[in-house]
Amino acid sequence: MERIILFDGQCNLCNSSVQFILKRDLNGIFKFTSIQGKIGQELLKKHGLRTDINSFVLLEDGKFYLKSDAALRVCKELMGFWKLLTILLVVPPFLRDYVYNYVASNRYKWFGKNESCLLPSPEWKSRFLE
Repeated sequence: MERIILFDGQCNLCNSSVQFILKRDLNGIFKFTSIQGKIGQELLKKHGLRTDINSFVLLEDGKFYLKSDAALRVCKELMGFWKLLTILLVVPPFLRDYVYNYVASNRYKWFGKNESCLLPSPEWKSRFLE
């Protein structure tokens, strides 16, 4: 099963989230690419999504999940109690995504922005698509 996370490579919150996932994905099931990068842009185009998308994105076996759906599907695979967050899937998506959109629209203001994507550490380099 192929699982690729597309993230905003300039967002400090997003980069921290990727590092959080890497530390809890002990089986290495997730691969990563930035939305702004060549592979991220190609994946978005290939699957008919906007290339300027403003969302955490999970590509799982050819199907895209966005916003809170993507985040909760990732939590389901992480080690520890993070799996318990999948109970939030019973909350209607419009409510979950309302909270998601609020945080997403303020992420640069609250957490800052990098002018370029951060490079992965050598131990995680193989998990990033170039």
